[in-house]
Amino acid sequence: MTTRQLFLQNVAQTSDFPLALEIQKAEGIYLYGETTKYIDLISGIGVSNVGHRHPKVVEAIKNQVDNYMHLMVYGEYVQTPQVNLAEAICKTLVGTGLDNVYFTNSGTEAVEGAMKLAKRFTRRTNIVSCKKAYHGSTQGALSLGDEHFKRNFRPLLSSIDKIERNDFADLSKITHQTAAVFFEPVGGESGVREADYGYMQALRSRCDEVGALLVFDEIQSGFGRTGKFWAFEHYDVKPDILLCAKGMGGGMPIGAFIASHEIMGVLKDNPILGHITTFGGHPVSCAASLATLNAIFDENMLFDSKNCKADCNPSKCRSLECNFVEQKGQIFKTLLVHPKIKEVRGKGLMLAAEFESFEVLKPIIDRAIEKGVITDWFLYCDNSMRIAPPLIITEEQIRFACDVILSCIE
Repeated sequence: MTTRQLFLQNVAQTSDFPLALEIQKAEGIYLYGETTKYIDLISGIGVSNVGHRHPKVVEAIKNQVDNYMHLMVYGEYVQTPQVNLAEAICKTLVGTGLDNVYFTNSGTEAVEGAMKLAKRFTRRTNIVSCKKAYHGSTQGALSLGDEHFKRNFRPLLSSIDKIERNDFADLSKITHQTAAVFFEPVGGESGVREADYGYMQALRSRCDEVGALLVFDEIQSGFGRTGKFWAFEHYDVKPDILLCAKGMGGGMPIGAFIASHEIMGVLKDNPILGHITTFGGHPVSCAASLATLNAIFDENMLFDSKNCKADCNPSKCRSLECNFVEQKGQIFKTLLVHPKIKEVRGKGLMLAAEFESFEVLKPIIDRAIEKGVITDWFLYCDNSMRIAPPLIITEEQIRFACDVILSCIE
């Protein structure tokens, strides 16, 4: 039997039409099949922010494997890769009060940990999330999602209220019974929907008013995807708990929920070991993540500090001239102009190109893959094309990818 046949027979499938591309190697923005070189325009769904097999990430993995891999369940031993990564992440959050990191294996596990943490800290049970928001597929995280994906897995958590993004009136649903509000500053699977600046201020104020924790899910948007290291930096609002995963690992599995010492401390007692993971914060994944974080800053993937006309701070600067990621996003928006494209929206390199319907979009995606450009659609917005390439993509590569997409529309 061929590898493809064995894949279909022995590997659990999640749809009747998997892409089923056979990839032999990956490097930079490219995936290599037996005869075709593909531009990965979706970064493995927001994962490969620094590109596939970044040399510094590969080197860090090899060095760590030479020292040790799994030693003990999370939180018991002092493991240098975990310590160094936690310190580096906290340095990106100076001034926010977020200074304590709990490492997980994935984004959905970060969501689960944050849900427990919020309920334990506030001693409340109700949680609020946005309509058309995706936070994961485990039962707690799935409870935060929309009905389409969860109706056949009930019973799930019952104390969930839904609000509409940017709807000020819906903020009244956040009450003194609310433990936490889970919110994506830039919505991912809803088709890249930005929060309005004023709405974010009002959301923070409402949570403060009723004593609810504000949890920002940056599993897709974190580690530079929107042009700032954290998407919430666009809004001058601080969360109580921050979630990340996907792009933080350089291709390795890792996630985290981050809070203050005060909030995180409630997991220590009543009961002791309030949250446990065996492989969370795996030393090899942590080494890869630290190399990823360092590469983003050392290689100026986000910000052109040398050529900035003003002596500005990367986390505060809003100038297009300084922001490499935003510049590249603007190139996509400028080039992807066609009567069948209704709009291209998003921040930085977290973009969505909207079409009339899934029936119009799906053949375009299929043809683009045939021509060597991998793109996709969104769970809650299947008429929009996902565009989220590695941050290292060049203008020349962007122009090539856009030419392919436009030709496939024709």
